Amino acid sequence: MSQKYHVFIDGQAGTTGLQIQQRLARHPHITLLGIDPARRKETNARQTLMKQADVTVLCLPDAAAREAVGLATAAGTRVLDASSAHRVSDGWVYGLPELFPGQREKIHQARYVSNPGCYASGAIALLAPLTQSGMLAADQPLTINAVSGYSGGGNAMIESWQQGGKGYAAYGLGFDHKHLKEIMAWGGLSSRPIFQPAVGDYAQGMLVFIPLNNSDGSALHQQLSQFYAGQQFIRVREVNQLDAGSAPFLLPQALNNSNTMELFVFTHAEYRQSLLVARLDNLGKGASGAAVQNLNIMLGLSEDTCVSL
Repeated sequence: MSQKYHVFIDGQAGTTGLQIQQRLARHPHITLLGIDPARRKETNARQTLMKQADVTVLCLPDAAAREAVGLATAAGTRVLDASSAHRVSDGWVYGLPELFPGQREKIHQARYVSNPGCYASGAIALLAPLTQSGMLAADQPLTINAVSGYSGGGNAMIESWQQGGKGYAAYGLGFDHKHLKEIMAWGGLSSRPIFQPAVGDYAQGMLVFIPLNNSDGSALHQQLSQFYAGQQFIRVREVNQLDAGSAPFLLPQALNNSNTMELFVFTHAEYRQSLLVARLDNLGKGASGAAVQNLNIMLGLSEDTCVSL
């Protein structure tokens, strides 16, 4: 009989936690440790389960996640943090396996792994191959725009948007979105980009856009294709390729409930203008799917087990 591992989700009532539970409920090698809902905020009850867990997954607000790490460390469990509290912290391994050669092994060996943010996953996947190769200067001024389904905002936003009438709403207009530090650190940027996210009137799915002037779209596409060659969950589409069923539109929901990310390069050779786009499910490769992928790597299991719904 194959070994069973125990996982405790601290904060399992939130959107990310619920989607991780849905995936792990059918996982052949992981047993979920449940907590009495009435005791989910009790320190002793949580730490008791942490002591039984091979890995504790934190699906908590940042401040609560920082506090929970102390409990988990004392309990002796490994930690996968789905909050944004530790994504650029010393001693933590960034949970984007496709980012660097050897990143999977670092995740496998790590005591503390930080799960990437949804917008950040798309932006970093586009930027890292270009900055690492020198095709994009670290200090180049950039604008990053993005739109996500309302499920990315948590239970309060979901309830608000489901009541209707919201349409499209831009936010992050204070130039201080919490994903910026993460995007800069792992995307290889030294100059702070302008990042402007938005919420659309649909449940889930995400598009992240990076426009580039004075660019060679074919060369950008070649670099992205080479970088992600052989990767299971990040695939690069052909230059200027749209889905046949939705052209001339690019729809954000095409990858919903999967752990897949698609990268696009739209370009005009004469104008030397390009638009880089990442498409992903904000609850899949942008959150819960990525978390299960990281759990599998941490525990030495097949990476694709139960990462999609």
